[in-house]
Amino acid sequence: MGSTWRRLAILCLACTAVFVIAACGGSSDDNESASSTQSSSGAPEVGVDDLTADFSAMTKLKDLASEGKGMIGVLLPDTTTSARYVQYDAPNLKKAFETAGLSSDQFKIDNAHGSTSTMQQQAEADITAGASVLLIDPLDPGSGAAIESKAVSQGVKVIDYDRLVTGGPKDRYYVSFNNVEVGRLIGEGEVECIDAWKVSKPNVLVMSGAATDNNAKLFAQGYNGVLNPHFSDGSYTKVGAPAGTWDAPTAATTFEQQLTAHPNMNAVLMPNDDTANAVIAVLLKNKIAANKFPVTGQDASPSGLQNILLGYQCGTVYKPYFAEAQAAAALAVYLRAGKTPPSSLVNDTTRDTTLNADIKSVYTKPFWVTKENMADTVVKDGTITASALCTPKVAKECKEAGIQ
Repeated sequence: MGSTWRRLAILCLACTAVFVIAACGGSSDDNESASSTQSSSGAPEVGVDDLTADFSAMTKLKDLASEGKGMIGVLLPDTTTSARYVQYDAPNLKKAFETAGLSSDQFKIDNAHGSTSTMQQQAEADITAGASVLLIDPLDPGSGAAIESKAVSQGVKVIDYDRLVTGGPKDRYYVSFNNVEVGRLIGEGEVECIDAWKVSKPNVLVMSGAATDNNAKLFAQGYNGVLNPHFSDGSYTKVGAPAGTWDAPTAATTFEQQLTAHPNMNAVLMPNDDTANAVIAVLLKNKIAANKFPVTGQDASPSGLQNILLGYQCGTVYKPYFAEAQAAAALAVYLRAGKTPPSSLVNDTTRDTTLNADIKSVYTKPFWVTKENMADTVVKDGTITASALCTPKVAKECKEAGIQ
C-alpha cells in the first residue's frame, strides 16, 4: 500500500510540473502578444507611437468600430486663421474614420467658417441626428464650453480637438500637441535663426495669436520662456509685443505700424505661417533681402514651406496632422463603443485653469522644420508632395534642398 501511495504522489507531482511549464513557458508568447494588442478593457490597443503616415494602426479598430453606436460629429472652426483645417485636418480625419471601418453615415465633418452660431447649430444638428461623440475645435472657449455642456447633458461624449476648451465639462478628453513645447520650438527656432543669419544687436518684435485662443497662451508660454532670458541679459532688445491675432491682414497692419515705430527692428517672432506670410509681404514691399530678417512660423503650410526655401522664414513647427487626426479618431471610436481608451493613447493630462482640473489628454509630437530637414519630414510623410511644393518660383530651391 505504501508503494502505491508513493507512485500516486510522484504522478501528481509530474502532472503539476507539466501544468506549470505549460502555463509559464509554452503559452507565454501568446499571452505577451495578446497583452500588447489588447487594452485593459478588452478592446484592441492603439497608442500614440502607432500613428504613422500610412494610417495602418486604424485598421486595428475595425471590430471596435462595428460595436459602437451613434455618429461621430467633428466641428472645425474656420478656413481663414490657418490653412490646416481644410488642407490637413478634414481629409486626415475622414481617412482615419474610413480606415477604422466607419461608413460615411457614421461620421460627419463640418466647418463653422468663423461663426460661433454656425458651430452651435452644427452641434445641435449632430446631436439631433444621433451623435454619441463630438470632436470640437472651438472658435473661443466660451462658445465651446456651452456646446460641450449641452452635449454632455444629453449623454454625448466630448473631445477637445487641438484647442483646450477651458471651462468645459470635467469628464472630457483633449487631443493636441504639447502646445508649450510648440512655443518652445518657435522660440528656439528664432534664436537659432538670429545666430545663423548673423543678426547683430537683435531688436525683436514678439507677436502672438488671438488672446481668446488658449493655444496662443500656451505657445507664448513656450517661446517667452526661450526669449525672456535674452531680453533680460541684454543680448536681445524686445521692441514690442502688440495685441495678438490670427487674422493675416490685421497682423500685416500691426507689423507695418511696429516697423514704422521701430525702424531698428530686425527680427520678428510670428506664431503661425499665415500671419508670417502677411508679415513677409510687408518685408518684401520694403525690399528686405532674404536671410536678413528672421521670421518664424507654425503649421507647415505650403506658403510657409516656400518662404523657408526662399530664405524669408527661418522655419515652421510641423505638427503631423495625420497623427493628431488618427489620435482623435481612435479616441472617438473607443468612446463610441463605450470602452476606456488605453494609456498608450491617453498619455498625459492638461490643466484647465478655469476649472482647476486636469483633463485627460493625448499628445502627439511636433517638429521644427527648416530647409535642411524639409525633405525628410513633411515631404517624406506625404503631408505635402514635391510637385505641390515645388512650384516654378521655388524649383531651384527645392532642388538644392533635395526635394524632387
